[in-house]
Amino acid sequence: MAEETPFFSIIIPVYNRPDEVQELLESLTQQTYTDFETLLVEDGSTLRCDTVAQAYADRLAIRYFYKDNSGPGQSRNYGAERARGTYFIILDSDCILPAGYLSAVEAGLQDGAVDAFGGPDRAHDSFTDMQKAINYAMTSFFTTGGIRGGKKKMDKFYPRSFNMGIKSEVYRKLGGFSDMRFGEDIDFSIRIIKGGYDCRLFPDAWVYHKRRTDLKKFFKQVHNSGIARINLYKKYPDSLKLVHLLPALFTVGVVLLLLVSTVCPYALTLLPAYALALFVDASLRNKSLCVGIYAVAASFVQLMGYGTGFLRAWWRRCILGRSGEMQAFRKNFYK
Repeated sequence: MAEETPFFSIIIPVYNRPDEVQELLESLTQQTYTDFETLLVEDGSTLRCDTVAQAYADRLAIRYFYKDNSGPGQSRNYGAERARGTYFIILDSDCILPAGYLSAVEAGLQDGAVDAFGGPDRAHDSFTDMQKAINYAMTSFFTTGGIRGGKKKMDKFYPRSFNMGIKSEVYRKLGGFSDMRFGEDIDFSIRIIKGGYDCRLFPDAWVYHKRRTDLKKFFKQVHNSGIARINLYKKYPDSLKLVHLLPALFTVGVVLLLLVSTVCPYALTLLPAYALALFVDASLRNKSLCVGIYAVAASFVQLMGYGTGFLRAWWRRCILGRSGEMQAFRKNFYK
């Protein structure tokens, strides 16, 4: 007898994160919309989550796969090749879903034909103060959060792989994710839009996203994102917008302020003023002075980490003319 086709196939690549996967799977059992299957793709982990997946076999239509390490993009493709749903939903393993997530997605699809979609992210009450601060840095209007998916936007919407959906037939026509190690989700979104497909933001389909757990890991993440933006520019020259230059301009501005302060100490007052605005806004939003303090550090790391990665790749690929995708922290990205 033929297997029934679920409406959604949820595809989750995972690398050495069994505890986070357990939280994500638990949140999937709470969904108010239930016509979905879950595909968990283990990307060569040494800390496997097969026993975690088995523990949910009686509550979820779940399939577990183990493969050699090839990065998240190719692991998503591996899952997509085996998925049966009408729509694929791509999630990062460090996400937790509110109970109404899939219902919000289904409601968004009811509004009209949609080829691809995505949603924003938030911080869960259980997150550490540092995780909440990093979430603030990645979503705040005072940084560059406006380009990552929300109601206030500084550029057109490009779904990100922590919360991305697409028709299965469109996924297959486009060949899925490329072999880029970083920025592969934006590369895919660019190809979706260039292909003429309808791509929308579903503001109510948000997820709790843990991101990184400390500033060192966060710096590596955003530094690689800055590098990826130049790699994307070399592939798609029209993809680089003015908004993408802001972290690099901020980084250069901070350096110039430090230099000018040697002859005009008052120049440095601009940085405390900006830090104060971050502190007040983050403290009010999170109802925590501690998160506000951490958010100042996280915001500077976010802007300058991205900015230095962008400038580093720009110098190497655009000024020196080096060919090939530039990467950093490939072997110790999570350390």
